[in-house]
Amino acid sequence: MEYKMPMSEETFSSLVFLQDLIARSKDHELTKGLVKVLREFAEAKEFDFREIGDHLYDGIYLTDGQGKTLYVNKAYTRITGIKPEEVLGKCVNDLSTKGFYANPVTPEVIRQKRQVNAMAESPRKRNKMLVTGNPIFDEIGDIKKVVVIDREITDLLAMKAEVESSQKKIKAVEEDKNKRNQEIEHLRKLSLSHNLLGQSQEMQKIIKLIDQVASIDVTVLITGETGAGKEVVANEIYMNSPRKNGPFIKVNCAAIPAGLLEAELFGYEKGAFTGAINSGKLGMFELADKGALLLDEIGDIPLELQSKLLRVIQHKELTRIGGTKPVKLDVRIVSSTNCDLLSLVKQGKFREDLYYRLNVFPIHIPPLRSRVGDIELLTNHFLNLYNTKYGKVTVIEEAGMEILHQYSWPGNIRELQNIIERLVIVSEQSTSVGEEQIASLLNIDSYYGGIGKKEAGLKEIVQNVERKTLEKVLAMCGSTRKAAKILKIDQSTIVKKAKKLGINLSDEKLNHH
Repeated sequence: MEYKMPMSEETFSSLVFLQDLIARSKDHELTKGLVKVLREFAEAKEFDFREIGDHLYDGIYLTDGQGKTLYVNKAYTRITGIKPEEVLGKCVNDLSTKGFYANPVTPEVIRQKRQVNAMAESPRKRNKMLVTGNPIFDEIGDIKKVVVIDREITDLLAMKAEVESSQKKIKAVEEDKNKRNQEIEHLRKLSLSHNLLGQSQEMQKIIKLIDQVASIDVTVLITGETGAGKEVVANEIYMNSPRKNGPFIKVNCAAIPAGLLEAELFGYEKGAFTGAINSGKLGMFELADKGALLLDEIGDIPLELQSKLLRVIQHKELTRIGGTKPVKLDVRIVSSTNCDLLSLVKQGKFREDLYYRLNVFPIHIPPLRSRVGDIELLTNHFLNLYNTKYGKVTVIEEAGMEILHQYSWPGNIRELQNIIERLVIVSEQSTSVGEEQIASLLNIDSYYGGIGKKEAGLKEIVQNVERKTLEKVLAMCGSTRKAAKILKIDQSTIVKKAKKLGINLSDEKLNHH
């Protein structure tokens, strides 16, 4: 059964007029022409409707007011797998009984006389569809046609599921990213916590210097013995600077092999050398952009890299290994060393121009033995820290604290921290530590073991103290010259005392360099 497109009143009147002319005309040629016009007009209307319907993406199912199928388009067959010849001229209810449809909307539209929406599944192709049925009324309000639109949503549902899955993955990634950021921030706060403690006059001077330079974007050179607290001072400068919200990258120049240090500092392009990562790599300078970079143990940087480092500091740009394009930088440089850089300059081991570029604002941290007034403060700080960590209640008696004051601390604050942690670990749950335990931990039993005993006189005690002190300082420094500088006596006195106390001096320890 074919269906012709419904005509408007104007179209219908025009056709009636033409038919009337044909009926009354006695001119055969005129009649023949009018019939041709009438046929072409009708065919054009039918062709336009079918052409449009077959080019729609959604399926169209058209019935009359009793549910008899009048028309289906190509999209309907594509979506449902039902061919036109299977349904045309047949009632929807009968087709439903035969299993063509499950819960069709056309009968509901006829019953309710309004638009009906439903979700459906094609029994043949199992495609999910959004089905919308609309009534078309005649002049007296009766339903003369029902138009059902079938919109396939199988792909949409798959896309929705994919989008939801992607959203879950994105959410998981975001949560993981937030967690990592929180962990990084936690670790960052731990490493950048304000641990600069000191009430001695020497430390008050350093605190004042930090206050002066922190807000000024200049290079700072921090010097001092190993374990004196150079990194803590660098942290304080960073935390009190305008760059405190930017990155703070720390590089131990002594810990990275010379062959790798250039790549670590300046980065490299893809395929720059054998073993290079295919994507290339950012260097520490680029990672520190908009923040600060701590070059720890700067005195150990190879001479061949010093010129490139100087150019980076001067021009505030670098070129990666294997690259040609300069990269602009905005980095504050803080460096630290336990070496005498000026001495290295005189020996030709450190560039003089780089030294002066780094040494714009020098901060020297005195060794712990030179600021005895800070020992008790630091000791109590570390006691509180490790008592809390290990769930102990360890206190140090006055006699034990006196030994800590008298010890030379060649490892400075780092050694003190290590000793206190070990002390808390080996102590009972709640204990008071005295002179003997402290002396044992410091391996200085013989320093004070004879004090108070009749067998040991003052001269013997003093000799024991001098011997142990000389042995430790010489072992730490490696030369009599450096030992003399630390102990603030002449080098010749060091040699004489060593000979008197039976300390063998190797050629290395006797050197004057």
